[in-house]
Amino acid sequence: MPTVTLATTDAQIAACFPVIHELRPHLKDAAELVDRVRRQEQEGFQLGYVEEAGKPVACIGFRRQERLVHGPLIYVDDLATLNAVRSKGYGAVMLDWVEALAKAEGRKVVDLDSGTQRTDAHRFYFRQRYAVTAFHFLKYLK
Repeated sequence: MPTVTLATTDAQIAACFPVIHELRPHLKDAAELVDRVRRQEQEGFQLGYVEEAGKPVACIGFRRQERLVHGPLIYVDDLATLNAVRSKGYGAVMLDWVEALAKAEGRKVVDLDSGTQRTDAHRFYFRQRYAVTAFHFLKYLK
């Protein structure tokens, strides 16, 4: 079973760019990813990854939160696997890992959002026993 490693150095974060870029194509390069991750770390964000042949092939970005509705939880910002290695179980490894982390910390919930257009991802989340429990609303401000 692959091991999840937390990206703590700029080089590790930058190496995750090809994976994250498949999910977040608006990011222009590895330097931008490093800058954004470093800023988000100030809010508790962490980036984990698994490797195949010495390179990241799946990544999970997450943060610990507490909400009135659920109490302490882990929120998954990003879960991405390279298209070339999809269906090898890396996504499940990442979710299993973050769920074990949440349980070890006494958290009862792992929460995530998935774009409405990402139907393949939705099927995956259903297989992982995630439920649709709310609508997520967004308003872009001018």
